[in-house]
This record gives sequence, C-alpha cells and structure tokens, in this order.
Amino acid sequence: MQLRVRSITYLAEDINGYELVDPRGRDLPRFAAGAHLDLRVAGYLRQYSLYNDPAERRRYCIAVLRERNSRGGSQYLHERLRAGDRIDVSPPRSDFPLDTTALRHLLIAGGIGIAPIMSMVADLRRWRAEFKVHYCTRSPGKTAFHRELQSLAADGRLCFYHDGGDPARGLDIAAALRAPQLGTHLYYCGPGPMMEASAEAAREWPPENVHYQYFTAAPKRIVDKDRPFRVKLAKSGREYDIPVGETIVEVLRRHGIAVRTSCELGYCGSCLTRYIDGKPDHRDQVLEANGRERYVLICCSRSKTPVLELDL
Repeated sequence: MQLRVRSITYLAEDINGYELVDPRGRDLPRFAAGAHLDLRVAGYLRQYSLYNDPAERRRYCIAVLRERNSRGGSQYLHERLRAGDRIDVSPPRSDFPLDTTALRHLLIAGGIGIAPIMSMVADLRRWRAEFKVHYCTRSPGKTAFHRELQSLAADGRLCFYHDGGDPARGLDIAAALRAPQLGTHLYYCGPGPMMEASAEAAREWPPENVHYQYFTAAPKRIVDKDRPFRVKLAKSGREYDIPVGETIVEVLRRHGIAVRTSCELGYCGSCLTRYIDGKPDHRDQVLEANGRERYVLICCSRSKTPVLELDL
C-alpha cells in the first residue's frame, strides 16, 4: 500500500511517532495487537510495530527510534520524512499475538519495545483482562508514552524502571519471572541484553506461555563454529553448496532462484520455508518449538546435517 504521513509526533528523546493514513480516507486492513508493518525506506525494508489501538481502522501508528548506527532507515524517517509525504507500506502481520486463552498477562518492555505492548494494553483494557506491565528505560526523558501510561501506573498495573544505563539499577527480571503462576502468559520485547535476560529467566515457564519479539537482530553466533553444508531443493532435485559466511538465501539468489525476504535477520518470518529432511540449525527469533519441527527461516539458519532438503 502507499499511505500518507498525516502527522509526526515527538514521543521521547530520539523517538518519533508517525501516523499513517489512506490518502483517500478509506479504512485500512485490520491488525491484531503486536502486529508490525514493513516500510520501504531509503532502499531498505524495515519493520516497525504498531502502537495504536487495534480497534482503529483509519490509521496506523508506529514509533521509530533514531539509531546511532542507522543504515538509513531510522535516519531517513527522522530527518527527511515530512507530514504529507507518501510511503510504501505492507499490510500488517503479527508474529507476536496476545493469547486470548490466558488467565493473566505479564508484559515486559524495554525502550522502543513498548510499541507493540501499547497495542496489547489497548486490547487488554477493553477485555478487562488481568495484566501487569514492566517498562524499562534509561530515564523519564527517554520514556515514550510516559504521560499516557500514568493512569496504569497509578492503579498498579504498570511499573516504570529508569536505570540510567546500569541494568543493575533497573528491573530484576529473574525475580519478576520466578515461579510462574498457572495460566499466566509472558510477553517481552526490547534490546538484546534484556531479551537474553528474559529468555534465561523464563526457562522454567511452559514454552507455549512465552511470547517475544526482537526489534533488533538477536546476537549472531560465532562464525568460526559454522560449517559448510548443502541444500537440496525437493521440487527440482538441484543441490547447492552453502559455504561459511553465506546464507541459504544468498546462495539461492546467486543461482537465479527468487526467495521472498524482508528483514534478512531472522525476526520477521518472511522467508519461512518447510523442510523435508535434515536437521536445521535454527537461528531465528520467530519460530517456537513446534514450528521448528517443520519449518526453517532460510535467511539466517544453517544446518546441523550435511544436507538440508527444502520444500522448494
């Protein structure tokens, strides 16, 4: 879709909110809490979570943190995009949904990771569901939606944590996730260190009760542990060598095989592919345990077996 930027809002230090609407004023496709959009920005596709109420049909709202090491995406949006401009946007999709069967919901947000949590909170409030939010930032000035969330903080359903850059002064994630209650579902989104700490603390939780979304790529594994392997395409019978330092997607494209991708970092799910034989070395942030029994994200994952056969 091509949408128009109706407004740009200052949300916090280095964080802007962008309101996107249909140029003709028509309703937009519905989205679920936790959904994100792909934006075509400065020659790249970038993913941004929707933070507005999923009940709204006339706008999409995204929050964009200006990254210091931006390759052009966030820098372009902050410096060049203006109200009235048009931008190419994908329909919304969700890899981070609320579980409607949960008895209660525990949500942890770090920095810009509050964006999908905001849309979840809108639904949870409407459902009158039981929930608690832990929101971690460096300082009040870097806290997006600080004013909007004050009412939740006042009634005890949200806690702010400002660590000044020292995680030891922030939320004790291990303590917060200790001894999970039956029927509680956990959701977390934030920077890499917070994601790692949450994943470690949630090891004793039932896997089906844990949901998460990275807004940056997860830490990559050490390359010197990688080994070359081959992929076999079941439909054509062709095989290709995947050397160390190159992904399955890169090799296939080099041989003229079109593969749909977006982030190419393992956290959007665009390159989801069924595998028939072999054992993938999963390196994505999307698939849960049951999904990994049948599917692999070929933009980032490798193989633990000499040959990985794909349903391509």
